[in-house]
Amino acid sequence: MSETPEAVAADQGLLESDFVVEMVRQMRAIDPYGSYDSMSTTEILEPFILTKEKKREIPIIGDPDEIVVARVKVFFNAIAALIESECGLMAVPLVNLTHEGFGRALITVGKLVVMDRTLRDVHRFGFPSLSKMKDEADKILSVALELIGNHPKVAGL
Repeated sequence: MSETPEAVAADQGLLESDFVVEMVRQMRAIDPYGSYDSMSTTEILEPFILTKEKKREIPIIGDPDEIVVARVKVFFNAIAALIESECGLMAVPLVNLTHEGFGRALITVGKLVVMDRTLRDVHRFGFPSLSKMKDEADKILSVALELIGNHPKVAGL
């Protein structure tokens, strides 16, 4: 089944978005052996996409391995980098997880907490599509930038 030219153009626009470019940059940064060098953008981001079928294959109870934890950190690092580029203040991501895959993700700017997410079942971390992942990141980014705009003194500390 071939894609329509409109779908290909939409995917191309999505692949060139700031968030997707930053995600690829972050994934390449955690690749010590250069195995991502020959991969395309879609191949690098493929592990983040969990369709319903893929999610069904993953057990409900399980411990995340270090690769999954690294992916979670990459997602929040990319959002923090975008916050930094938008407002010019350093954004610091913090992901704290137990060995069972429960924990919390925070992003701070100065003394201001701009994102606080509870994480559950991290071994099943993923998004139904690349578009949904970008939408989630855009939501977090817009809320964070609004908080920074409302509290610039705290963010500047």
